[in-house]
Amino acid sequence: MSELVVEDLHAVVGDTPILHGVTLTVRSGEVHAVMGPNGSGKSTLSNVLMGRPGYRATSGSATLDGVDLLALPTWERARAGLFLASQYPTEVPGVFVTDVLAAAYEASGRDPSLVPARMAEEADAIGFGRDFADRALNVDLSGGEQKRNETLQLAVLEPRIAILDELDSGLDVDALRAVSRRLEAATDGPAPLGILAITHYSRLLQELHPDVVHIFAGGRILETGGPELVDRLEAEGYAAWDA
Repeated sequence: MSELVVEDLHAVVGDTPILHGVTLTVRSGEVHAVMGPNGSGKSTLSNVLMGRPGYRATSGSATLDGVDLLALPTWERARAGLFLASQYPTEVPGVFVTDVLAAAYEASGRDPSLVPARMAEEADAIGFGRDFADRALNVDLSGGEQKRNETLQLAVLEPRIAILDELDSGLDVDALRAVSRRLEAATDGPAPLGILAITHYSRLLQELHPDVVHIFAGGRILETGGPELVDRLEAEGYAAWDA
């Protein structure tokens, strides 16, 4: 059982305070949704947890299975079992997806020769062409292709906790359904994945069913509850929380 524990996390971007005391816990097999309007700090939360340069925690803590994530560089956070599917995946010309995943396998003590077969299997599972493995990372891909590429990488790497930042952006209905089904299957696997899904639409959550919903605005969680919060949000909007 893995556990991402965030306690009273405050953070800045540059010199601007963005997060004002975020507390949540995501465990193996759970799907947590963080829903909030644009500019509320949701992506800042994901970037601070993953260690993106320019995003700095000023107080509070974030641990994964007791490991202090905030003390680690980004690559060590990934090796500890944290994965971020970015809202805007970075294009890396000259670096191929297969090579990235093989290097990650080798760094974690796994056999990199297993990567091509795993990639083919996962590509088929989400309706993603196998030939994308022979392309540079995210180069010349549509928004939807980039998100499926991120999902393929997640499935092959098998992290403990995955942060999905606006994964639904750019995906059509069929692709969203295929990706969501694969992610839900990962939460029920032999090493269940914990998911923190960041979004401001309910569209994703109609396919990827959350156990816990956090309403987020102004750099903090305003309310935490079950899936019923999604229905309330649809009916009343964020104004119901004075966001």
